[in-house]
Amino acid sequence: MILPTPVEVAPAAGRFVLTERTAVHAPGEAAPVADLLRTLLTPATGLPLSGSPDGTVVLALDPAVEGAEGYRLSVTPERVLLTAARPAGLRHAVQSLRQLLPPEALLDHRVEGVEWVLPGVEIADRPRHPWRGAMVDVARHFQPLDLLLRTVDRLALHKLNVLHLHLTDDQGWRMPVDAYPLLTEIGSVRARSMLGQAGSDRFDDRPHSGAYTKAELRHLVAYAAERGVRVMPEIEMPGHVRAALAAYPHLGNHPERQLDVWTEWGVCENILAVHDEALDFCRTVLDEVMDVFPSRYIHLGGDECPTTEWETSPAAIARAAELGLATPAHLHGWFLGQVGAHLMANGRRPVCWAEYQGGGALPVEFTVMPWRDADHGLDAARYGHDIVMAPHLSTYLDYPQSDASDEPLGQAKFVVDLPTAHANEPAPDHWGKAEQSKVLGTQAQLWTEFVTTAEHFDYLVYPRLCAIADRAWNPASDYTRDFLPALTRHRPRLAALGVHHAHRP
Repeated sequence: MILPTPVEVAPAAGRFVLTERTAVHAPGEAAPVADLLRTLLTPATGLPLSGSPDGTVVLALDPAVEGAEGYRLSVTPERVLLTAARPAGLRHAVQSLRQLLPPEALLDHRVEGVEWVLPGVEIADRPRHPWRGAMVDVARHFQPLDLLLRTVDRLALHKLNVLHLHLTDDQGWRMPVDAYPLLTEIGSVRARSMLGQAGSDRFDDRPHSGAYTKAELRHLVAYAAERGVRVMPEIEMPGHVRAALAAYPHLGNHPERQLDVWTEWGVCENILAVHDEALDFCRTVLDEVMDVFPSRYIHLGGDECPTTEWETSPAAIARAAELGLATPAHLHGWFLGQVGAHLMANGRRPVCWAEYQGGGALPVEFTVMPWRDADHGLDAARYGHDIVMAPHLSTYLDYPQSDASDEPLGQAKFVVDLPTAHANEPAPDHWGKAEQSKVLGTQAQLWTEFVTTAEHFDYLVYPRLCAIADRAWNPASDYTRDFLPALTRHRPRLAALGVHHAHRP
């Protein structure tokens, strides 16, 4: 059984065995996907899967296959046929083929004594939504590159196609910017970390630091692209910027004040000023971001932005009056509109977290991610925004997955258990068809205030991410009838990948 659950699957007679003599035929644009197949299968199987026009494993493009990411997979005793209209669909077919093999096929080292058998089957499959992703916060706790590379592999296995990388926040700046070297020299290091939830008076008194090189980020982007995953960067503005202000105080509303990189969790009141130099800073940073990340979508953060400093700043008050805005608080939408216009002038699409209260706060060209309340997504869709649903009560994987006393500290007291994650519905039935058509998809979120090890990362993410991926791909998948039996078969695959996944119901 495969995860996510295929739309159409039917067992067929017989089986196909991969051997040393098995060859692959992949003409034209299918050839790079055949290379991916070898990359994924050869380490465990030791099989060369060499190319040959007479190959019995065939990968081919066929415009008759439905959907931009749809695929067909046919296994008979004579051959294995993977077809799709586009290479994206072929990559999904490869991931399904991997799951049809024994779990040992997912190991990263040679395995002896295993027969590499594919059961006879006919699959016709395609996703409901084009955006199926996961956000990883590397700002609160830096996550090493090898963990991100493993995450890409696991996203691809579950047919997720977006890695949203939260690169900057009050507690750390993780991407180098040549024009502003202090962003990582100063902004990537904090003196200590809060040990409890926001408001705690306990700290660990251990410095925390970390930043990527541009070469590492480009490697991540290329590695992900080979596997059909696009990496969307997030650079927070105009709030969640205290790490940047620690490096460059003149960008803030109190340039005479030297701030530290924030050591607390929660929402910090320090935000960017609204003078031209602050806007130029954002444009310059985004230029370098666009140079590293080819993603059409660039995330600007945009939420949890207290406007207290603007409301007491003579410069901000004057700017609001000059623009004819009712209050300095309205500078928030104006600021994001300015930097969003810069992205759009460069052929990119700005994305923001949405705390939506009626239309007009952001240009309609912004794609928004409603997280506080699913109905904010409905409001945004009615105004005309494309939306990616990220409601915290069903997609936040840093929330506890049970109310058990041994559950690790979470970001909130809300429980997101496995059934809740699987019930995540990006386009609810009570929405009209016009509003549902604005839903690009959904994604999971992992904020990392308390995530300091790879084991903890895995425990929080899996198998809840499997559940979110299942429904994002196939809305007809039933939790009890389809998902749970498939997950039972899937757990040995997670184990083969070294995933320290949770076993809570």
